[in-house]
Order: sequence, then C-alpha cells, then structure tokens
Amino acid sequence: MANAPVRKPARAGKKKSFYFRARKKFCPFCADKTDIIDYKDAARLRRFVSDKGKILPRRATGVCAKHQRALASAVKKARVMALLPFVSR
Repeated sequence: MANAPVRKPARAGKKKSFYFRARKKFCPFCADKTDIIDYKDAARLRRFVSDKGKILPRRATGVCAKHQRALASAVKKARVMALLPFVSR
C-alpha cells in the first residue's frame, strides 16, 4: 500500500460559473394575494396544465406548496365540470 494511487475529488478543477444565475420563481397566487383559487377560471388554470392535460409540478410553475394543493383540487373540479379536458391527444 506504499504506492497507492492518489485520487482526486471528482470536481477538483471545475469552478462554478458566475455568469449563470437562476431566476427566483415566484408564486403568482401569492403575488396577487389570492386566497381562493377558483375552479371556474379555466383560462388561468390552463397555464398550470400541460398540453397533454397533466397538472404541472411546482418546480416547473413556481407555485408555492399551499397554492399547489389548492390548484390541484381546482383543476380536478374543473375537469369534472368539463371546463378543462382530462386528456388531450
């Protein structure tokens, strides 16, 4: 074990780029100070649904956890009332 190879850390020579700075996502519902997300507002709910009809995750939309739960139930209610499609082909 006298001549064991010296291992370098995986990211030894890499520096973080200071040019790329991720923009802070903000919750549009907190910005508008809305308490209740209305399931009848299909135009607003459509922004948070993918083209295939799936509810987009928080990391994609920037919605906070409290409003994401309310948003999911509002989208589900809008689907039952036929304001939003369940799936799009």
